Amino acid sequence: MADLFSPFTLKGVTLRNRIVMSPMTMYRSVDGEANDFHVMHLGARAAGGFGLLFPEQIAITPDGRTTVHCGGLYDDAQVAGWKRTTDLVKAMGGVSAVQLGHTGRKGSAVAPWEGGHQVAADHPEGWRCKAPSAVPYGADHPHPVDELSVEEIQGIHQAYADAAVRAVEAGYEWIEMHYAHGYLGASFFSPLANQRTDQYGGSLENRARFHTEALDAVRSVVPERIPLTMRLGADDLHPAGATMDEAVAAISLMKEHGLDMADISAGFNTPEMDGTPLGQPMGFLSRALRVKREVGIPVGVSWNLGVPANAERAVREGLDLVFLGRPALANPHWPVWAARELGEESPFDLVPEDYGWWLKNFRGHAPSIGWPEPTGTSIDLDAAASSSVPHQGRHEEAGAGVG
Repeated sequence: MADLFSPFTLKGVTLRNRIVMSPMTMYRSVDGEANDFHVMHLGARAAGGFGLLFPEQIAITPDGRTTVHCGGLYDDAQVAGWKRTTDLVKAMGGVSAVQLGHTGRKGSAVAPWEGGHQVAADHPEGWRCKAPSAVPYGADHPHPVDELSVEEIQGIHQAYADAAVRAVEAGYEWIEMHYAHGYLGASFFSPLANQRTDQYGGSLENRARFHTEALDAVRSVVPERIPLTMRLGADDLHPAGATMDEAVAAISLMKEHGLDMADISAGFNTPEMDGTPLGQPMGFLSRALRVKREVGIPVGVSWNLGVPANAERAVREGLDLVFLGRPALANPHWPVWAARELGEESPFDLVPEDYGWWLKNFRGHAPSIGWPEPTGTSIDLDAAASSSVPHQGRHEEAGAGVG
């Protein structure tokens, strides 16, 4: 068996494989609620063999959304819609995860196909954004932002806890905190965005205080069997920003506050980044493995792991979970394709039994079954990992995610 298809257990949850459908904002919610689109979107990937499935960043407050069309769990009325998705995912053999977050100074925006830019507070779909300091993100997010008071920070921690309770009611079995991609948690961690002089700014311990207190708030209200993980903007890729050395130290602190796993990504706290690995296969793998080695905590990572041989290599080298965004959009049955590419004996065991029976018992011209023929079962992982696809276009967290 390829290591990619080995089970993975964290706390009281066991995944059927190491393949994760990464959170991806879809801009399909009305009043933060899930609907038929989300049931289709998540159910299809669960039927396609993904082990762990996220919908998108789920906002903990109305002003924590990216746009007015983004999902939330800030109201009890939103629970039922998301429960429809978790029920279906479970029926298809997957595990539902929720990523709780607040967009901070990158909120009050329009959908990317409408420009993706921030709109002013007096716009019908806008609001005044909150941040660690009154420092706008810049570029296409130029509008003034308000510095959070200490009392408001405590209110956000309570909102995290309240959303986590709703998430458990909605059937989620895995909770992730979003501390990356220029959103509120990432902003507190980064000296580019956080210029506070109180207990939430300055030193690394102070800049990580927002994160540890939020973890404490959530851990106190969810069952111990539920893994508590986070996506951290571990590197701002800017000389004045957060660094991997700081990330390792911060994750060590978070581990003491109940963190079970780290999902490593970039900070995206500035549009001016240097030497980005965004176009490199497995571009953030080395950073994730450093965290695992030095902190002793399971790790996941995304960014250019959509080639099955690369995903397999990453797990062989020590990665615990492979997060796939755009590959999950491109191919809802990516795990089946990967299983065939990696020479798994029974790739159609990944799909529901009724699908699997017909696919295993196809009586006809094999290439016409609707699946590409495997390129071969002998994979040169070193050669596959060295291949490179040039990065095209700027990263848009608010779009199709990463993979």
